Amino acid sequence: MAKGKLGERLISMGIITPDQLELALKEQKRTGKYLGEVINSLGFATQEAVQTALAMQSGVNYVNLKDYLIDPDALKLVPESFAREKLLVPLSAEGDTLTVAMANVFDLPAIDALQQMTGYFIDVNAASETDIQHAIDQYYGKTQSLEEIIQEAVKIAESEGGTGLGEDMGTAPIIRLVDHLIVEGAKQRATDIHIEPERQVVRTRYRIDGILQQGISLPKILQSALIARIKIMAGINIAESRVPQDGRILFHIGKRNIDLRVSTMPTIYGEDIVIRILDKENLILGLDKLGFSPEHITLYRQQINRPHGIILVTGPTGSGKTTTLYSTLSHINNLERSIITLEDPVEYELTVIRQTQINPKAGLTFANGLRSILRHDPDIIFIGEMRDAETADMAIRSALTGHLVLSTLHTNDAVGSIPRLLNMGVESFLLASALNAVIAQRLVRVICPNCKAPYTPEERLLKRFGIPSDSSITFYHGTGCPSCGNTGFRGRIGIFEILTVTPRMESLIMEKQDSQVLKEAALSEGFVTMEQDGIRKATAGITTLEEVERVVA
Repeated sequence: MAKGKLGERLISMGIITPDQLELALKEQKRTGKYLGEVINSLGFATQEAVQTALAMQSGVNYVNLKDYLIDPDALKLVPESFAREKLLVPLSAEGDTLTVAMANVFDLPAIDALQQMTGYFIDVNAASETDIQHAIDQYYGKTQSLEEIIQEAVKIAESEGGTGLGEDMGTAPIIRLVDHLIVEGAKQRATDIHIEPERQVVRTRYRIDGILQQGISLPKILQSALIARIKIMAGINIAESRVPQDGRILFHIGKRNIDLRVSTMPTIYGEDIVIRILDKENLILGLDKLGFSPEHITLYRQQINRPHGIILVTGPTGSGKTTTLYSTLSHINNLERSIITLEDPVEYELTVIRQTQINPKAGLTFANGLRSILRHDPDIIFIGEMRDAETADMAIRSALTGHLVLSTLHTNDAVGSIPRLLNMGVESFLLASALNAVIAQRLVRVICPNCKAPYTPEERLLKRFGIPSDSSITFYHGTGCPSCGNTGFRGRIGIFEILTVTPRMESLIMEKQDSQVLKEAALSEGFVTMEQDGIRKATAGITTLEEVERVVA
């Protein structure tokens, strides 16, 4: 009963579809895991969304521990070992009631044990597992400080001639230092961690919300040990430092698995390392959370529910194309469809979907892989990128033979993808028949809700975007606070434009008209550009005009 109700609750909240619930229930029956855990592991919903639904289902409150001040006296009532084992954290103790936050509010044995241990009546609240583990680390305060870890690592490096790895690889300070850098990056929602050797120090930087932010600077003596440790974790040859190398790490933060892609590059001061953080929890957002406007989400859903044709997502590297496409695949995934992907690389594993890693050295290219896919009876095909004419031609022929094809293309806007494909050598009549829609996107930073305040944009910006200076619109920006690292922004959201291929557009494509003619025709049919979408988000107080200009200029 409880499991069924959770699924129904998630459907009513618009988080999952009935098909996804059916798939999750079958997987839950096979594995014996909790339904919420299965839904999260399949990528259908985030941990926070599942916990919110569980809280609503069980009649308890959902608390955001990032905004909660925990009572130190309550912490003394519950041992850290018990809190970690049961994934709970005490919040406050008043009278005969102990208020706690739990990842699994249905864990009745843990609640009974806690009541017997403390002698208090237990008031249960729901919270995400990640927030609970972070709160335990932060408030129980038994972890070594970063400064102490660095000092210990420097001492060992000095005594061992600069290696600094220590004899006990399980507890060596350099191990804890690397773990700290990765955990800190995950906590700050960073997409990349940069480790950059310089003449006298080793600089660290985190890319947060698309912007590089300064991390700690480490003593130069730790450089060799730091690089060696990361290479060992990534399975990279530690004896080779003259050529670039790539590796992969599966990192665990509690029960949360984070995939790390490691890349090294020799520089004049030593090997530069960039660690790409691929966190599935932050990737599969759901279509309604990507930033689509109501008219765009309706239009996009119409396109992805069509039985055949090509849908392209365009934009530069880092514009959120992968997030959009993985969220799309998660949304349309069910047991009645055969979905096959060709990716380079496969960034996340998706249940039921068959994913293939491109391997050009072995002869497995996008074009060759696509030929083989067509013999595997697919309904939907995802091609990581249309890189050449052969791949584009095969994709179009696949769309014309009854398959829905999703792919990406590197162009600046939606209209520009059509001349690009024609220049690749694609026949205009084939392109006009196969292409359903092109989505172009960028990511803009979202104003931090904790320091959001009204402001007046520069006259230059208002004029740039065609907004009257005497407009009654109230614009907002972030003044900067600890929650957002004094940047004024926290998180990112997409701005989009969706070009659908109407009968008029088909005719223009067949005539091989240029981008300007295509864009004018699209605008006359109600096409909303990325810039216009960005202005709407700025006037709604989601982002700033400065941010829109930075992204679409």
